Amino acid sequence: MAPLVEMHNIVKIYSNGVVANNGVDFQLEKGEIHAIVGENGAGKTTLMKILYGSEQPTSGEILINGEPVVFKSPVDAMKKGVGMVHQNFMQIPSFTAAENVVLGHEPAKGVRLDKKKAIEVTKELSEQYGLFVEPTAITETINVGMRQRIEILKILYLGVEILIFDEPTAVLTPQETKDLFKAVRVLIEKGKTIVFITHKLREVKEISDRVTVMRNGKIMGTMKTADATKEGLARMMVGREVFLDIHKPAMKRGEKVMSVQDLSYVSETGRTMLRDLSFNLYAGEILGVAGVEGNGQTELVEVLTGLRVPASGRAVVDEIEVTGKTPREVRQAGVAHIPEDRLSNGLSLASSIDDNLIVDRFDKPPFKKGLVIDQKVVENNGKKLIKEFSILTPNGELPVSSLSGGNMQKVVVAREFSSDPKILIAAQPTRGIDVGATEFIRDQLVKKRTDGAAVLLVSADLSEVMSLSDRIITMFEGEITGVFPNASKVGEEELGYYMLGVKRQTAEEMEAML
Repeated sequence: MAPLVEMHNIVKIYSNGVVANNGVDFQLEKGEIHAIVGENGAGKTTLMKILYGSEQPTSGEILINGEPVVFKSPVDAMKKGVGMVHQNFMQIPSFTAAENVVLGHEPAKGVRLDKKKAIEVTKELSEQYGLFVEPTAITETINVGMRQRIEILKILYLGVEILIFDEPTAVLTPQETKDLFKAVRVLIEKGKTIVFITHKLREVKEISDRVTVMRNGKIMGTMKTADATKEGLARMMVGREVFLDIHKPAMKRGEKVMSVQDLSYVSETGRTMLRDLSFNLYAGEILGVAGVEGNGQTELVEVLTGLRVPASGRAVVDEIEVTGKTPREVRQAGVAHIPEDRLSNGLSLASSIDDNLIVDRFDKPPFKKGLVIDQKVVENNGKKLIKEFSILTPNGELPVSSLSGGNMQKVVVAREFSSDPKILIAAQPTRGIDVGATEFIRDQLVKKRTDGAAVLLVSADLSEVMSLSDRIITMFEGEITGVFPNASKVGEEELGYYMLGVKRQTAEEMEAML
């Protein structure tokens, strides 16, 4: 039998000259779960966007069931049974789950949406594929796992046979990931075929039948997953040996450097996002914050770094209150910040790499001399940090927008680390970046902690929180639900219960460990 999908000699060259896919041949067998792994910028998502019709190849051929096809848009692809579940959900928050499922292809009653039919369709699909959602729930009020199910049901509603998942577990708890994997297996039992794009090599081993590794726009190899090892896959992805285990010297906790007391924050819509949070942060430790996204972690980071003003409570750094201060004033107190959204809050995309590396210190010596900036000093600083932090670029004069996501993140990390902070607040520091860059940034975080800085780590990647942290707090609906003084002695599943609010420590249990 011919493969279900054949992609022959796919080339994709963007207008800026970037070669995303360079003569790629890819085959997908009917009824399989096929994982695609590779570093950020390796070309895996671009390849699948070409299959989905949201990108058009520069050259090459696609066959479905042996017949050549040309997809000018996702609509064309879905007509041929190809759908894609994106990492960033495409939903209208104020709509119900059912309304989002049928969005764009609504069952009508006259000129109006047939809400009853939309609910019936959502229930039927939900039961058929084991993807439970509450059809009448308002989307913005439900958890991430259920919102992802809505995305899957949306494309199943359109009758797709091939489902492409792009980093589907990036924001899920262990329990939600298990539920997703159960649903994936049900989809296979029902005759569907799945492509699974992921950075998580453990998940590749757990869920896929075959795995394809991409690097620099080319395929390095395809194999049965049973024949692959995590170490071997990482080596193929990066082109060198990668050390997946983090070497972390024993913690030498120093003095308390930050005290957060009864911190609360209310959003512009009146929703309480932080509720009476209290904890301490010590020099020489990594304090990890674990929680499903949307439970107050973003608001906590932005309050502590001067991007939001709390409703009540305070945060004190070495007897200096930083709540309500500007980001510049917070920095002057010795707090560095790796923001969750590097594109919006971490970088000036049109500015050079060199300029981005001094954006927090351009007005101070040695960069400023008199009334002007010393460009030679700026250039030398750029050369030093580009080398020290392994930023892949020909020179620092290029705009930071010319870099891959992983190298953009290295620019942010290089700037924040070189500010010699007392406290480093790192929000999603390795999100969306490749294995090699992730390994480097995690090592740098541990080095900063070992050198005596205090690190507050907020990450949706639970394995990252567990492997890097000395102490962990869990958050649910803006509250701390648990404190774990020894991160190495708590299990992933146990933390998941606290992240979902199923379990909760008493105030007395938490007080001594905060």
